[in-house]
Amino acid sequence: MSGEFSFKRVTAPDIANRKGGAPIVALTAYHAHTARIIDPYVDMLLVGDSLGMVMHGYETTVPVPLELMIMHAQAVVRGSSRSLVVVDMPFGSYEESPSEAFRNAARVMKETGCGAIKIEGGAHMAETIRYLTDRGIPVMSHIGMTPQSVNTIGSFRPRGRFRSEWAAFEEDGRAVAEAGAFAVVLEALAELLAARITKQISIPTIGIGASAECDGQILVLEDMLGLSPRVPKFVKEYAQIGEAIEAAVKAYANEVRGRVFPSDAYTYPMCDEPAPVTKKPKMTGS
Repeated sequence: MSGEFSFKRVTAPDIANRKGGAPIVALTAYHAHTARIIDPYVDMLLVGDSLGMVMHGYETTVPVPLELMIMHAQAVVRGSSRSLVVVDMPFGSYEESPSEAFRNAARVMKETGCGAIKIEGGAHMAETIRYLTDRGIPVMSHIGMTPQSVNTIGSFRPRGRFRSEWAAFEEDGRAVAEAGAFAVVLEALAELLAARITKQISIPTIGIGASAECDGQILVLEDMLGLSPRVPKFVKEYAQIGEAIEAAVKAYANEVRGRVFPSDAYTYPMCDEPAPVTKKPKMTGS
C-alpha cells in the first residue's frame, strides 16, 4: 500500500500549526444535531464537561462521570464530519497517575472516535501531558480558571488580575507547551496576562474570557445562544433562543388547550377502501 493518507477532519497538528495565523474558532457541542449545525463553521468542537451543568443540572462539573462524557462524545462525532472533536477528561479520570490518565484517555478515543482529549492543569500536569503525547494521544491543556478545581479555588472567579499571580500562570503556559500539548485553553484570565502568555508560548492559546489576542476563542454553545439562565461576564449572547423556545411552547400549550392543534393540516384523513383484486384465470394451451 502506497501513497499518503489524509484525514478528512481537522487534526490536532492542524490546530497546532495555526499558531499566530487565522484565529481558531471553537464551540462546545454535546449532541449530534447541534454538532451537525455548527460543524461547517468551526475548527474545533469541544465535548466539555460543562455538559454536566448545562444539560444535567449539576452545580459544578465535578460529578460528571467518564461514561457520560463518552456517550455525549459519540453523539458529537456522529453528528460532525470536519471539525476536530476534543473531549474533556472529567474530574477523577486522570489526576492520580499518568498511567491512569492514559488508560482512560485511550478508552475515550477508542470508543468515541474523537481526535484529542483535554485535561485541566498547568505545570503539575506536565508529566501526564508528556506521557500521553508520547503514547499517541493529542492533549489540549486548560489553565487559568479551572472549573474542576472549584472546591479548592472556592468560586468560579477570574484569575490573574493581580500581577503577583502572573508568574505562576506564565509557568503553567510554558510547562504545558514544553510537555507537548498542541493547544491550551486560557479561561477567565486577565486580558493583559492572556495576551502575554499567547506571545510567550509556541502553541495556540484558545481564549474563553481572556484576550482577543489569543490564537482562538471558545464559548459554551448554550451560553452564546441565550439558553443558559446565568452566564459569565465574558459571554456574548449572539441570540435569544431561550426566549424563542418559551414563546413556541406557550403557543403550543394554548392551542392544545383550545383544541386548535392539531388541525386538519396536521392529521391523516380516511382513505377509500382499496378495490378487491380479481384474479384472472390462468390460460392453458391446447
